[in-house]
Amino acid sequence: MIRGIGVDIVDLARFERQVERTPGLIPRLFTESERGLPIHSLAARFAAKEALVKALGDSAAITWQELEVVADDHGNPGFVMHGSALAALAERGVTGAHLTMTHDAGVACAFVVLEGP
Repeated sequence: MIRGIGVDIVDLARFERQVERTPGLIPRLFTESERGLPIHSLAARFAAKEALVKALGDSAAITWQELEVVADDHGNPGFVMHGSALAALAERGVTGAHLTMTHDAGVACAFVVLEGP
């Protein structure tokens, strides 16, 4: 059963300007393993985290550091949750999170589907 869906789109040029103006955004928004990625990959991961929050319905008690976007051995994206993000998912009956991301034509986009029993 679908427990939530979320989508987000990020303008790459705007995201890059924000990061240049506010260097503290990178360590605030991304885990250590995410930080070294190219700007278009960071924008897609930001969109993924926003889409997850939308799928959950709110971001109460969840920090950006608790939402980590990773890739499996085949390059498919997914989430690793930490801390209170795990509790928020369990509280809402979420047992799985599906993620797809893309970037092209100056934008990055992510779509999330949460499922549960």
